[in-house]
Amino acid sequence: MDNSKTTGPILYYDGVCNLCNRSVQFIIRHDKKQIFTFESLQSEKGKIVLANFQGTPPDSVIVYQNNKYYIKSDAILRIMKIFGGIWLVPFAFVLIPRFFRDKVYDFIARHRYKWFGKTATCQMLPTVKNL
Repeated sequence: MDNSKTTGPILYYDGVCNLCNRSVQFIIRHDKKQIFTFESLQSEKGKIVLANFQGTPPDSVIVYQNNKYYIKSDAILRIMKIFGGIWLVPFAFVLIPRFFRDKVYDFIARHRYKWFGKTATCQMLPTVKNL
């Protein structure tokens, strides 16, 4: 997929997941410089991105920045790094081996619908930049 038209990072998220939608709303509220662009994984662009992954594609969050895709705990840590400032404190989790971080991430991702619920359709975000 050609993401070259976008200058900042793109956050692909599960548009039917309440946890993901709340997280995106949190990022929008705190993204004062409007660095991020958002796209649901259920959108046409999201489906194209998912097709680029071999094996089982990620199903909750992907960050695309500088021609690289970040998934699972790396995606969450990338968001914190991009925000900078106080958000660099939890970025220290990058020191924990990815295997362990991703185990925790996978556990939460596996239970996110049960714990937080899901919607029947993707939420439309009014503040999303056009790609």
